[in-house]
Order: sequence, then C-alpha cells, then structure tokens
Amino acid sequence: MRKKRLASLLAAAGLLASTVPLLAAAQASATDTTTAVNTAAVQADSAYLRQKPAWHRCSAEQPASYECATIKVPLDYRRPAGRTLDLAISRVRSTNPAKRHGVLLMNPGGPGGPGLDLPLALGEVVPAEVGERYDLIGFDPRGVGASSPISCGLADAELGIDRPYRPGSFPSDVTWARTIAEKCRQKAGSVLPYITTRNTARDMDIIRAVLGERKLSYLGYSYGTYLGAVYAQMFPGRTDRFVLDSGVDPELVWRGMFRTWATEAEPAFARWTRWAAERSGEYHLGESPAAVSKTFWDLVARADRDPIVFQGEKISGDDIRRARALFFYPAQATPLVVALKDAADGKPAVTPGASGPDFSMKRALAGRSGAAAEPASDNDVAVFWSVVCGDTDSWPRDPERYRRDAVRDKAAYPLYGDFASNIKPCAFWPRPLEAQTPMRTPARVLTVQNEWDSQTPLASGLGLHRALKGSRMVLALGGEGHGVYLADPSSCAAAPVTAYLATGRLPAEDISCRTSSPGAERKGASPSPVRPLPIPSGPGRF
Repeated sequence: MRKKRLASLLAAAGLLASTVPLLAAAQASATDTTTAVNTAAVQADSAYLRQKPAWHRCSAEQPASYECATIKVPLDYRRPAGRTLDLAISRVRSTNPAKRHGVLLMNPGGPGGPGLDLPLALGEVVPAEVGERYDLIGFDPRGVGASSPISCGLADAELGIDRPYRPGSFPSDVTWARTIAEKCRQKAGSVLPYITTRNTARDMDIIRAVLGERKLSYLGYSYGTYLGAVYAQMFPGRTDRFVLDSGVDPELVWRGMFRTWATEAEPAFARWTRWAAERSGEYHLGESPAAVSKTFWDLVARADRDPIVFQGEKISGDDIRRARALFFYPAQATPLVVALKDAADGKPAVTPGASGPDFSMKRALAGRSGAAAEPASDNDVAVFWSVVCGDTDSWPRDPERYRRDAVRDKAAYPLYGDFASNIKPCAFWPRPLEAQTPMRTPARVLTVQNEWDSQTPLASGLGLHRALKGSRMVLALGGEGHGVYLADPSSCAAAPVTAYLATGRLPAEDISCRTSSPGAERKGASPSPVRPLPIPSGPGRF
C-alpha cells in the first residue's frame, strides 16, 4: 500500500491542521477554557483519524468483493469530543493492485441519496483502466440510509417539494411549509443543523484519512458536484482527480437552483414543440411549433377547468405542468401528451407506452416509470430540506416575497415558474450555523455535462465550470439525460473522462463534442439515460 502508515500519519497531520483553527475560532472564550477545549479537540480528532474500518462482506446475497464498514464522525465538528454519528462506507478493491492509484469516492446526488451501493452498481460498468486504478468507495452521507438516518415524521402527503401557486391556495402553501419546518425541528432538531454540505465534506476527509490516503479522488453526480466543489475549496491540498458530473451552480445554491428548473424548462419546451411538429404525421399535435404549443396549452386549460380522467386517475392542468422535466426528452414526452389529448377527447388509451393496467399517468408525468413502489420513508426528504435550507442563509423569510415571486415567474415561465418560486420550508428553517462556501481557490477538476439535462440544466453546469477556476469541461452537445459518465457508453464524453481518471491529466482545453440523444427515437421509453444510473432520478432532486 506504498507505506500506508506514513500516508496515514501525513493525513492525520493535515486534518488536524485544518480543524484546530476552526475550533479555536468557534470556541474562543476565556484563554484557559479555550486551551482546554482545543486540547480535547485535538485528542478527539486524533481518535477519529486512528479508526481502522472493520471490513466485512456486506451481505450473503451480494458478492464477497463488496465490503462494508462503519466509522464514527462528530455530529458537530466544532465540538469533536461530543456526540457522534455512524457513517456507513463500502468498497470494491482495485482489480489490479500493481496499477492502483488510490481510492475513488462516489456520491449519487440528492441531497439525501444513498451511495453505499455505488461501488457494486458502478463497479459493473467502469472501464477496466479505471477499475484497476482505484478502490471504489461508497458511503451513505450523514443522516442518510445506514448513516444515523434522520426523519421528520412526515406524512405521505408532505413528501412533495413543489406546489403550484394559486391565490386561493397560497395560505395553505404557507401552512405546509411551516408545518414541514416545525415537524423537522421537533423530530430531529438536535441533528438537523449539522446535516449540511460542509459537514459532509468534512466526513469525506475523515474517510480519506482512515483509508490511509494522502489525497482523495472523487466521482460526484448532480448535488454530488456541489459537494465535491465544496470539498475542493475546504481541502484543496487533498483534492486529487475529481469528476463533477451534471453540475450544480454554486452561485445558485439553493433557491436559484429551483428557479433554474423553471427558466431552463422553457427552451426545452420550445425544442419539444419543434420535435413534435416535425413528426406531425405520426403524433398529430400540430404541423408547426406554434401549433404544437397551442395544442399543449389548450390541453392544460381544459384540464384546469375539468380534470382529464385517464384510466381512473384525474389529471389537472397543474399535474401536466409539473411534468416540465419530460420536455427535455421529446421522444418520451410526446406519447404522454398524445395519450392525454386522446383521453380528453374521449378516445381509448391505446398509445404505446402510455396504457395498460400497470401504467399510471400521474407517475409518468412525475418522471417515474413502472408500478407504484411501497410507501417510502421520509429520510431522503428530511435530508433534502436539511441541506438546501441549512447550507445558506439566502432564503427569504417573508411569505409575501414568495407570493410575489411566484406570480411574476408564473407569467414569465408558464410551464414551471410558480412551482419553482413558491414558498418552501426554508422560509421557516433555523438560521444556518455556517456561511455558504465561497468558490475562491482554483480547482483543477473535470466537469461533465449533457446539453439537455432536466435536473442540472446546461446553464447550471456552465455556472459550476465558471466558478471553479482552473477546471475543464466536457460538454456532450445533443446529449440527453441526468448523469453522463457511465450512463451511455457511446457518449462522446466517456473517453475524456476515462482518460482523466486513468492518467490524472486534464484536457488541455474544454471539450465540446457531438453525441446522439439517448433513445431519441424510442417510443414510450422512460425519461432516463440509456443505462439508468443509481442516482436520485425524480424531477424534484438534484
């Protein structure tokens, strides 16, 4: 392991150097008290860094090469001698130890997405030259899954994250947002303030240290790109080969990212109208983009007046508008619009991919395929709000501000503007314990982006690349889907990413390459990449 003990000692020295100033600043009261606290902090930090993961087979049903362990991290890094959290980690070892470079930590996004199974899931598809150079490392971030999971005790009806604006229902929207915040505070108030991106980045550095590595390589998707960017700012000397796939713009964290879903849905919708018009002989939605648009908005207005009954489900105009993510994938959106139009006209549901006993139009419009799953816990939602509300103090506190913004944005971005700008629980969330992370330190990392990504649209990915001075970008022009690398082996972005991970050499300049849209001509396919990645996939996640 190339003098693993020395690497571990160097890693320990590095982490202590970064945490002691924070502790001194956070806890500086009387001099004697500060000295005592800092001494205890150093001892506590040393204990975290000396942990030896007890690796074991994750389960008898899974390959023996897929190993799991649990380590401890402090709940509050300002008080490392205090309460701890469990952090579940996993690994699949390098396939060729002679060529091993280090570890590749992975995060699927969310925030709130579990990542413990990523080494197993992605290990099956990583190119050989990547698999032999790294131990693939997964983890459930703090508060998620097997890592001291949190809950707000939310009912199923409270698990959604977006609500359309209507004057008559806005008071109930305010009540919903306040109720979510209050339930979370009552159920998990002692933990929620510490479920943040900066603390998860600190956890990542603990993982690096206990694995005996001087530096960390990383593959992060969606929200995981922001997590990786924050790590690169907090621990630049330990940042090795970082791939940030489907980028979150740090300047838009987090309300601005919601609003990006509205602004960027409009060009995607316009592209869809052109696509459908070119195929008017097949889909009969209109012979021009303007005609297709009129067909759609007439359908929305009709469903607003009288919900469309589709195989027993009532579909409102708001249900249709909520499907903004579908319009990034024209081949998948068009059959659903046709099926809804046929139902509104009293025709039977016969559209391929949009009929049958297991088909749910509401689930399809929400970007979810297949039969309904068992009711989910609120763990991912609780973590989602903890992070997006706790990372930044930029959320407005006055409900009236949200009302005004929703009215304005519904007019400016009619597909999704009011959903994006309407009130969120963050209006009533406790103030964050730390400021948002500024992107000031150069970061020689690789960002990757599809041109047509519904969750982290191109504008967001460009913002991440712009914020990280020294980064390079691989842009797949024409590419559809959320998540690029390992999703579509034929993507033009695959080779540059693999080369970077294998050699550590960034491209000399940004790369824009042309790729075919995944499944662009497949009727009735689900709105997902060719090979669905194990990352949060609903339209309400990053």
